[in-house]
Amino acid sequence: MIAAARKAARALVRDFGEIENLQVSLKGPSDFVSSADRRAEDILFKELSKARPAFGFVMEERGKVAGSDPSQTWIVDPLDGTTNFLHGIPQFAISIAAMKDDNVVAALVFNPVADELFVAERGRGGFLNERRLRVAGRRDLSNSVVCCGIPHAGRGNAGQFRNELAAVQARVAGVRRTGAAALDLAWVAAGRFDGFWERALSPWDLAAGMLLVREAGGLVTDLDGGTDVLSKGSVLAGNEYIHGALLSAIKSA
Repeated sequence: MIAAARKAARALVRDFGEIENLQVSLKGPSDFVSSADRRAEDILFKELSKARPAFGFVMEERGKVAGSDPSQTWIVDPLDGTTNFLHGIPQFAISIAAMKDDNVVAALVFNPVADELFVAERGRGGFLNERRLRVAGRRDLSNSVVCCGIPHAGRGNAGQFRNELAAVQARVAGVRRTGAAALDLAWVAAGRFDGFWERALSPWDLAAGMLLVREAGGLVTDLDGGTDVLSKGSVLAGNEYIHGALLSAIKSA
């Protein structure tokens, strides 16, 4: 997973370096970024298929690709934070999760610009560049900085989000929105954010980050407090205290 991610990252970083030049063009860089996304996915598909030929795939561009072993699946996002990438904002990542049956057993989230590699194996902990990950220890929402996703045009329920945001804002020290859900979850695992919530996400946005948080000692549920994160596409993450307080605030909205 690490070797595949680093190989794809070299192409992404090279393409990211071209964005500034493209920003001034009339057409804009959207088509270029779509091509960069596909190139990175092609590299990941080739490298992971070579390493584990029997595994199937769930990928953003390709969709589902069946493998000879239906119990083993890669869930891959070659470029989480596409809009950031498009605008030259260095907050994006490659996200890879390995699933066995219905359980994520290995995870990787890599921000190549910052050279931050988050990895985890189920039952063996999570690491950032070989340093052990631990969720933040705060117990009071009033001292916490939490992260969220904001629905944009044509996606999600903006009114519902505004109600949830108002309920959370009244209780926390700060709210952030970075635009890359896989990194948001990785940052919860690293203790940078105390909590994170978002709706209308896809499995490739969530699978790797979920395991990172859990292996760092945190809780991850859907926004009903249940375990159907990947199927419902909603997520709430934090330590046990912040998770409970955030869930209460969001439900009150």
